[in-house]
Amino acid sequence: MEEKSKVIFDEAAKESAQYILENFWILREKEPEIYQQIRQRENVLKNFFLEKMGLNLIVHRQFVKLEKFPIEPETWMGIEKFTQVRDYVLFSCLMAFLEGKNVDEQFLLSDLCEELSSIHPSIEGLDWTHYEHRKSLVRVLQAAADIYLVRTVDGDISDFNYSENNEVLYEVPIVARYFLRSFPKDLTTFKNAKDFLNIEDLNSEEQLGVKRRQRVYRKLFLTPVMYINENNDPDFLYLRNYRNRIREDVEKHTDFSFELYRNAALLTIEEKKAMYTLFPDNKAISDIVLQFANMVREEKNSNAISLQLDGTLHLTPVDFQKWVSKCKDYYGHGWSKQYRELIVSETARELIAVLVDWQMADILDETGVIRLKPLLVRVVGKYPVDFSKGGDSDEEN
Repeated sequence: MEEKSKVIFDEAAKESAQYILENFWILREKEPEIYQQIRQRENVLKNFFLEKMGLNLIVHRQFVKLEKFPIEPETWMGIEKFTQVRDYVLFSCLMAFLEGKNVDEQFLLSDLCEELSSIHPSIEGLDWTHYEHRKSLVRVLQAAADIYLVRTVDGDISDFNYSENNEVLYEVPIVARYFLRSFPKDLTTFKNAKDFLNIEDLNSEEQLGVKRRQRVYRKLFLTPVMYINENNDPDFLYLRNYRNRIREDVEKHTDFSFELYRNAALLTIEEKKAMYTLFPDNKAISDIVLQFANMVREEKNSNAISLQLDGTLHLTPVDFQKWVSKCKDYYGHGWSKQYRELIVSETARELIAVLVDWQMADILDETGVIRLKPLLVRVVGKYPVDFSKGGDSDEEN
């Protein structure tokens, strides 16, 4: 313990911090080297995450987990495999079921189905002869297995798609006990979703200052971008007043760079690394986003389109689709076969989904107006001057 306390925040600690931020947890049996590296730097890592972000780092003898929680929930924070509200309800019921099981205890799929039917909160209940209900449970158990909440001992859950009589044997791993974050209050006292985000009591100006710093750092590290909400946004004022200190902190503890603009702040990285979820990635839709961003910038400049006070540009859904169509007319010859043949409305639907996930745009609920945000034109892409319609579609970013 004495040696551990003397460890400084070195390059290995920097790598560990980034690995912790990028992953839900690190299992000792899956990644023993990175686990040991984190274990050796446990104190400096715990201090960094607690002091800067107010997050608790759990270093267990079998795993490492940072208890991340957002300032505001975002659409991209959901579970990627899930497509229905029913999936999330079933997942919650699964967690309740696992709470009643011991570590390493085994259970059958049929037993789980019976228990889920009894605790499911909907009036209509569950019917395992119904294909959509079975499909939903398959998604839930596949997602649970992906993050090691359950361990498959025998059988294949995908067969449950075709028959409610299919059987699978599961086991409860130790990490199932630590999936849910610990709360300082009884959950039965919470009345709505916002109560989960506002659980800390601030009794002094000093506490308020600490929590603001932690809130700002969480926004920077856990979301693609941080936007100003109003002219006197206290979080954004903190960014401006302490920008030099924040920049030093970011560069000392990570490989990221801190960028601050009039209406936005974000972390960027110079070189792509496989461990990160970055934009742009290698998907064809990311290339289209870059080209669309370049077109938006050109449209704004050539047509003198005025921006809103917050730096956003508003488009109706019809105008947005027209711009996507114009983008396809100009760049589409270099797109992949999938997007060259896809109708414009479908391309627009996929494009807006990516823009919303990366906080480059959002859709106003009351009007359906699409707001293009400043981050969209932070990185743009276009074909090089010597590109021909028969050439390759490499981007110049």
